[in-house]
Amino acid sequence: MVTENLKAVEEKIEAACARAGRGRDEVTLIAVSKTKPVEMMQEAMSAGIVTFGENKVQELTKKQQILTEPLNWHLIGHLQRNKVKQIVGKVERIHSVDSLRLANQIQNDFEKQNLTADILIEVNMAKEESKFGFMPEETEDALREIATFPNVLVRGLMTIAPFVENPEDNRIHFRNLHKLLVDINSKNIDNISMNELSMGMTGDYEVAIEEGATYVRVGTGIFGSRQYI
Repeated sequence: MVTENLKAVEEKIEAACARAGRGRDEVTLIAVSKTKPVEMMQEAMSAGIVTFGENKVQELTKKQQILTEPLNWHLIGHLQRNKVKQIVGKVERIHSVDSLRLANQIQNDFEKQNLTADILIEVNMAKEESKFGFMPEETEDALREIATFPNVLVRGLMTIAPFVENPEDNRIHFRNLHKLLVDINSKNIDNISMNELSMGMTGDYEVAIEEGATYVRVGTGIFGSRQYI
């Protein structure tokens, strides 16, 4: 099942890139493996997937002990400050930096290990009360402060769009996140040069790619409905 699903997802990614006049190499597919058993992940790996996204630190570190192959692990879920020290040196990128307090904790814990954290700033583009993240109008000021942290490197922005029946309804949020990225880059803030946009999930990743996503986070589309463990 996973292999067949991946083939279908890949075809949709290629088609979306073609519609947007983008190269396929401009978009990284993150297989969202949260709640999924390692056996399903291994099937995805056999089909060529090397980048996985996990929501919870405990699940990520547990799977890393089993899957010792060189994989690219991304932390995409809400990160509690007391869990940061557990992922130092274990993740390629943290997508969900949603507060200055979290960014400061990342700075402290990575500095202790003399490592640098690659992060994305989570922006609540739809301003949903149930979602984490900086409000769009807060993002630039937050970035200016985070830019002073020597062990934190901001690579781009991330958003979790609303759950919608029609993916076109989220196009405005993806477009606005891309505009925000371009706007902030135009300010030439010291130590801030961002080019990554993590946006789009199973229901709307094609629209996200058309609006400039460089990371799409696809779980159900690859692994099927979520399993809680």
